[in-house]
Amino acid sequence: MSTYAEVLNAALSLPVQERTELADVLLASTDVDDDTGFEMSAAWREEIARRSAEYDRGEVQAIPWDQVREEARRKHRGNA
Repeated sequence: MSTYAEVLNAALSLPVQERTELADVLLASTDVDDDTGFEMSAAWREEIARRSAEYDRGEVQAIPWDQVREEARRKHRGNA
């Protein structure tokens, strides 16, 4: 049986698209939207499916996390 660390390391070595698909499957398997234990509404599930399909079809592009984080920091500094 694999340990958590082994599974995590194996998952992190996958290409981005495969990691994204794995994350989708893992999240769907929890049947909750976060660690609070609240179930995700059907509307949110539909929205996630719609956005994922748009991404898969190439209609939208992902923005790297570093870029999103920096933009959020800039906006926050501007409002402080």
